[in-house]
Amino acid sequence: MSFETIVFYVFAALTVFAALRVITAPNPVHAVLFLVLAFISSAGIWMLLEAEFLAITLVLVYVGAVMVLFLFVVMMLDLNMEKIREGFWRWLPFGALLAGVMAFEMIWVLGSKQSPGEMVPVKHAADFSNTKELGRLIYTDYVYPFEIAAVILLVAMVAAIALTLRRRKDSKSQVISEQIAVKKADRLRVVAMKSELKESGKS
Repeated sequence: MSFETIVFYVFAALTVFAALRVITAPNPVHAVLFLVLAFISSAGIWMLLEAEFLAITLVLVYVGAVMVLFLFVVMMLDLNMEKIREGFWRWLPFGALLAGVMAFEMIWVLGSKQSPGEMVPVKHAADFSNTKELGRLIYTDYVYPFEIAAVILLVAMVAAIALTLRRRKDSKSQVISEQIAVKKADRLRVVAMKSELKESGKS
């Protein structure tokens, strides 16, 4: 067994363990941290496959941005874990059945005759650029699926903004033009009052 195979099994075991802890950890903050560990282990597997750009993107985008946002949201929310886990045992048979179907499909694909029995990774030259090759494939062979995915994401962003943007009657907002055009007479009123002086020491 080579060193790369040992490293792959280590990262794979860490990924599976972290994924299981994501759904079994009682504390949601711990679940998010285990998800970060799963992403980092997956990035290590990408590095073994010589996909450095995908590995760095996984760490920077998901671990560095998305998971930090998830962690802040989970820490800010007051979650009632007892209420969330009420239906765990009720949906456990369905989840086990679904996991069994997914495992059967993966075993079926790996054991089919069309898949090669011994998969050897392709060795590239020292000056091979993974990022350049990925960009070439995206913008040549897969340019239409890439553009369609971009349009779908744009529509999803616009729809999310439109659904959350609600006009409330009790909300107050600033009108910058009215604040700039305001005059002193509109905001300030000088009132003349009689002054009363009382001498101290007189009854």
